[in-house]
Amino acid sequence: MKLTLIGGAGFRVPQVIEAVARSGPVDELALVDTDPGRLRTILDVAAQLPAARGLKLTAGTDLSEGLTGTDFVFCAIRVGGAAGRVADERVALDLGVLGQETTGPGGLAYALRTVPVMQQIARTVRAVAPQAWFVNFTNPAGIITESLRPILGDRVVGICDTPIGLMRRAAAAVGAGDRADSLRYDYVGLNHLGWLRTLEVDGVDRLPGLLASPELEGIEEARLVGLDWVRQLRALPNEYLFYYYCNREAVARIMAAPSTRGEFLALQQEQFYADASGRPDQALTLWQATKDQRESTYMAEARDEDEERGADDGEGGYQAVALDLMTALSGGKPTSAIVNVANLGTVPGLPEDAVVEVPCDVDADGIHRRPVMPLTGHMLGLVQSVKAVEQLTIRAATEHSANLAWEAFATHPLVGSVNLGRQLLDGYRRRIPGVAAVLD
Repeated sequence: MKLTLIGGAGFRVPQVIEAVARSGPVDELALVDTDPGRLRTILDVAAQLPAARGLKLTAGTDLSEGLTGTDFVFCAIRVGGAAGRVADERVALDLGVLGQETTGPGGLAYALRTVPVMQQIARTVRAVAPQAWFVNFTNPAGIITESLRPILGDRVVGICDTPIGLMRRAAAAVGAGDRADSLRYDYVGLNHLGWLRTLEVDGVDRLPGLLASPELEGIEEARLVGLDWVRQLRALPNEYLFYYYCNREAVARIMAAPSTRGEFLALQQEQFYADASGRPDQALTLWQATKDQRESTYMAEARDEDEERGADDGEGGYQAVALDLMTALSGGKPTSAIVNVANLGTVPGLPEDAVVEVPCDVDADGIHRRPVMPLTGHMLGLVQSVKAVEQLTIRAATEHSANLAWEAFATHPLVGSVNLGRQLLDGYRRRIPGVAAVLD
């Protein structure tokens, strides 16, 4: 079986390579990227991964060639590169608004320049490998996945490891960590905006007990927004809801930091690729050190200065979720996952064609949505509001409409101002050529 990874020169690609090499069903992994220099560096890292030595690995810059004969496509690209992310954050922060990669106006700017590129990739996939499953990692994952459905239909699915990681941490906290993949649970929302509302072990919902217990302090998502607030919600929020529930604090902390997350990563990764290209024999060591620093500083603005990030769930992150999905769809062991798929009535109150993030069972016959309880109250209102903005953003990108983009920025819950929406739009058009090109 052949797997094609678009964005093959990305920093996290060695994690995917290692996971693929250990997973079994993949005979060939093709890396495709527009940057041949960084692609060579990733190949140097891969050559030093013990687990990857038996894997047939190819690499190149020709998309059609890399897609020929493929069965699955993983896609993780960053249109505009690290400089685009820096601008996404800084334009918003300069106006006193949250500057973050996927949440708020920065995520909308990222989507505006990414949707047209991803749709062109999808059209190439449809022409060259129409039977391939397309697994989207590219952020903002929900918006991008929804924008690809008119081209790829049900064969595109978006994934993120944050919701499944939340569920596994909760399962471990109630003593069912070794059974996490077989538990029944209710998780619902959009990408980077959802809640775990039940966690059944042997038919009994253990979440209320966890929320009332001292074990709750061990759940990082609960610490981010406060234990009392999580108990008030009677649900565990996705970690990105920190930016909604603690918005003022998040903006203040980001603005007080010496650099934004994008600025930090831009410098860090530029240094890594430069060092590794000059010392290819040490590429793996350099990559591992850079990765450890990257992971330890993730969402640092959400924690106190002396508070360390909680341990990873140990299940291998987003690449493990994607490979379990691929194995199940190709006829291997069935799995369950929280993924981004078309709503189709799963979440009442949202459009049928809206992409939502919900639990699904996956097997050789496809992806099957599990029933979830309806959203109510502020959860429903927030999801409806953000989904309306997401759909405006897709329309703005596909119709090349600056007015629709203005409406999206102005009506986002973290902006809430017509004049500020206009300033954001103007700032992104001035600062990011990709946004200007889409809307002009």
